[in-house]
Amino acid sequence: MVDFSSVDRTIADLETCLKTTREVSPTEELLVGVDLGTAYIVLVVMNSKKEPVACAMEFAQVIKDGLVVDYIGAMTVVKRLKAQLEERLGRELEKAAIAVPPGTGESDCKTHGYVVEGAGMEVTNLLDEPTAANAVLGVQDGVIVDIGGGTTGLSILENGKVVYVADEATGGTHLSLVLSGAYKVSFEEAEDIKKDNTRHKEIFAAVRPVIQKMATIVKGHIEGRNIKSVYLVGGTCCLTGMETVFEKELGIPVHKPANPFLVTPMGIALSSVLTGEQETNHGC
Repeated sequence: MVDFSSVDRTIADLETCLKTTREVSPTEELLVGVDLGTAYIVLVVMNSKKEPVACAMEFAQVIKDGLVVDYIGAMTVVKRLKAQLEERLGRELEKAAIAVPPGTGESDCKTHGYVVEGAGMEVTNLLDEPTAANAVLGVQDGVIVDIGGGTTGLSILENGKVVYVADEATGGTHLSLVLSGAYKVSFEEAEDIKKDNTRHKEIFAAVRPVIQKMATIVKGHIEGRNIKSVYLVGGTCCLTGMETVFEKELGIPVHKPANPFLVTPMGIALSSVLTGEQETNHGC
């Protein structure tokens, strides 16, 4: 069973690092992860003790359904975030891990890598997003579902090993489109409404069908398997009560951390240094 109290404490530390920076020595190894998301690009730095030391993110619509649609724009954002964190840390960031939605094609995986390399960092690892999240969660048996802006991806784990991955193009963008129509506002205004947790109860009825579709996607991929637990991560899962819809549709316990948004970016950073036991490249 996942120790969510420990996960939540670590994620809270990472949230703090969006504004504050922990001191690092001039020579210690830093673990860096770059998350190229549909809505946000996030750069996470952790120290040799696997503690968060710095984090920066920026809203950017340069990725669509896990694919880079604006290479120069993506590279520019990553380069800008890298410069910000280097100034804060007083250290150059030379290497980083990246992650992609499960099933991403080889050429698209390479494009993700080129974005980070173009920003001045060597790519040390590439893995799929739900598997990256498990570097934080530590699930031995169950399903990790990562719902970002553009896609719903999942990894099935047995005895701590990934045995199946899948991804489909339904995510937070679809929630925003529904809200844009329901409230007759722009997409950007709908995004703000979605992110306002004081309005989650108000908007839930409007977006429930999309959440049910996401749960149906997961149900189709786990059907016939002995799955006893599902774990939700990704920015879209910040919507209050989302796990209850999944649990009703799937008929099995569904869990999520207090802040599911930062789980995958942190997991990418933790996966930046390979070990003999790590499973990589599930994305491509």
